[in-house]
Amino acid sequence: MHSLERIDRYRLERRLGSGAFGVVWLAHDDVLEAPVAVKVLAENWADRLDVRERFLSEARLLRRAGSSRVAQVYDIGELPDGRPYFVMEYADGGTLADRLADGPLPVAEALRLTAEAARGAAALHDAGIVHRDIKPTNVLVRTGPDGSTRLLLADLGLAKSLAQASGLTMAAGSAGYAPPEQIEPGSGIDARADVYSLGALGYELLTGTVPAPPGRVRSPDRLRPDLPAEVGRALMRAMEPDRDRRWPTAEAYADELDRLAGRAHAPSPGRPRRRRTPLVLALAALVVAGSAAVVTTQALRRPPAADVRVQDVTGRLRAAVPASWTHQIRDGGWNPKTLGLPAGQEPALAVAGDLSRWPDLGAPVNGVFVALSEHGDLGGAVAALSHTGCREESGRDYRGTTLQGRLRTWRDCDGGGRLTEAALRPAHGPDKTQVYVQVREDSGTDRTDRILDSLRVTG
Repeated sequence: MHSLERIDRYRLERRLGSGAFGVVWLAHDDVLEAPVAVKVLAENWADRLDVRERFLSEARLLRRAGSSRVAQVYDIGELPDGRPYFVMEYADGGTLADRLADGPLPVAEALRLTAEAARGAAALHDAGIVHRDIKPTNVLVRTGPDGSTRLLLADLGLAKSLAQASGLTMAAGSAGYAPPEQIEPGSGIDARADVYSLGALGYELLTGTVPAPPGRVRSPDRLRPDLPAEVGRALMRAMEPDRDRRWPTAEAYADELDRLAGRAHAPSPGRPRRRRTPLVLALAALVVAGSAAVVTTQALRRPPAADVRVQDVTGRLRAAVPASWTHQIRDGGWNPKTLGLPAGQEPALAVAGDLSRWPDLGAPVNGVFVALSEHGDLGGAVAALSHTGCREESGRDYRGTTLQGRLRTWRDCDGGGRLTEAALRPAHGPDKTQVYVQVREDSGTDRTDRILDSLRVTG
């Protein structure tokens, strides 16, 4: 196995994150004396030629874009074990998902950032590329020598040339960000698919909430009453289910957002942004890295007792949850920074009847959020959590056959049901793996232990 201390002339410093098919490292280029990001194909996909080609295609498309608004590829190579890697510019400012850690952004800032991301998409379209997965975690922030910031579109793992996209028949994209033509393919897609995703991007930056499925998106002013009506109309036009009614191009959408940003009032100096609870942040950080944005219960295996077995895209997280909870699933990962832990990209899985309502503690939601974190003190982070408007019960210890840890439960959250959060570790043997769990229940039945007993963590 190739040492992960150095790849060619690149000295690896720390892991930045991982996705469905690769791991990204912060590295130092000893020749140019500069930080870079190195993406390496994951070992478990090394023998899959189709995945290898998809991995290399991402590097080629990034290089082909040739824009300062898209992450640049500097080098490409192969490890001694045959796995490919490519070297990109390093975005030191994290992602737009990190910007959401303290809640929705000021209106002018959210509009400006969305417009900048839209111009990045326009650069891809000019190069004949459709991204197909624009969302906060795939929009990077890079700081310039003068302290200014620049947005970079990245992660073109689902990207296709526009010529190919016109005949696509496979579902792709992330729940809340994928337009109808990606969820229910058949007529192909074009650049307007990215316009829809950019509408969802602006929606989350302004409301702190991932939009509902196409055709069911609530106007953003219902979540943020101070939002100007014309801003809401611009976002809703971008997210029109009928692509002929959307903004015709990403550039046209960007122009309108820039106009609206110029008219928006900046927040009062020193006025703090509202801090959302980690319950909201954890799900907001969840990203999808699979072929289907929403998985119905019919697509999942059913064990006895009317439960459904679910797992994340990496296969490391598995659980059995009540069948009635499994209308929607998001399985691509999360950023532990949302709980105050070291930033990165770790496996995560969310299942609920309606994930769009998850951030509202008063909403009647049944579901589960499970995530891994291999760095920092998860137990301390969970112990420090608080949820305004909820009544906390006494905490208790959980000891299962495979996992154990501390549980905290809140009831009557804004008149809603029960919320349980847990920090777990393997029950046997030393292991740095930590498991964060949220269980939401609207009914009187407490299924927490039953779900935790079914939880399996591998790798």
